[in-house]
Amino acid sequence: MFDVQGFILVGGASRRMGQDKAQLRLGSETMIERLAARLSPVTSSVTLVGSPQAYVGHSLPTVPDVYEKWGALGGIHAALSAAKTDWIIVIACDLPFVTRDLFEKLKSFADESPYKSIDSIVPLQPDGRPQPVCALYRRETCLPEIERLVSAGEHTPRALLANVRTQYVLFAELSDLPGAENFFLNLNTPQDFTRAKWLAETGEPL
Repeated sequence: MFDVQGFILVGGASRRMGQDKAQLRLGSETMIERLAARLSPVTSSVTLVGSPQAYVGHSLPTVPDVYEKWGALGGIHAALSAAKTDWIIVIACDLPFVTRDLFEKLKSFADESPYKSIDSIVPLQPDGRPQPVCALYRRETCLPEIERLVSAGEHTPRALLANVRTQYVLFAELSDLPGAENFFLNLNTPQDFTRAKWLAETGEPL
């Protein structure tokens, strides 16, 4: 399979959570450690995207946003700017139940497609909404397109997906993977975190 770098977006404001989501712990692992463990087997490297000052001493390298306070689109841009490979995997730090199997499955869609026929690979959640912060992006085409969108004042990743050749992966194509029902449960509030801790400990939804 082709070489891919992994990037974990840790630069969110976490206003509703009230604390840094990237440093929350499920069991013995922080969100960063949990995601890095699942990315590492399918990527050549794992890098954090956020403030380097906030993660001094962490074992993973960190790259800052080029466009500060530009949300997830800015994080994807920073990851693509730092990438050495043509494809990258981007994952937000508040999606604790993604798995190696999911990343391998998403990566396989790029591997099976004619080279350079698609620019992004984005899963659809069970409700049909795209999840652009658990996705693959091709540097050559997505980086200049984000720069164009930022210049136009656009902040949403969905604008990027609409302007490059995006392959959406139906949830039905992922649903046979272990844990698929929880892949896109994200942590926005303390209540979400409580439910996630219970799920991680018991395997049952709260």
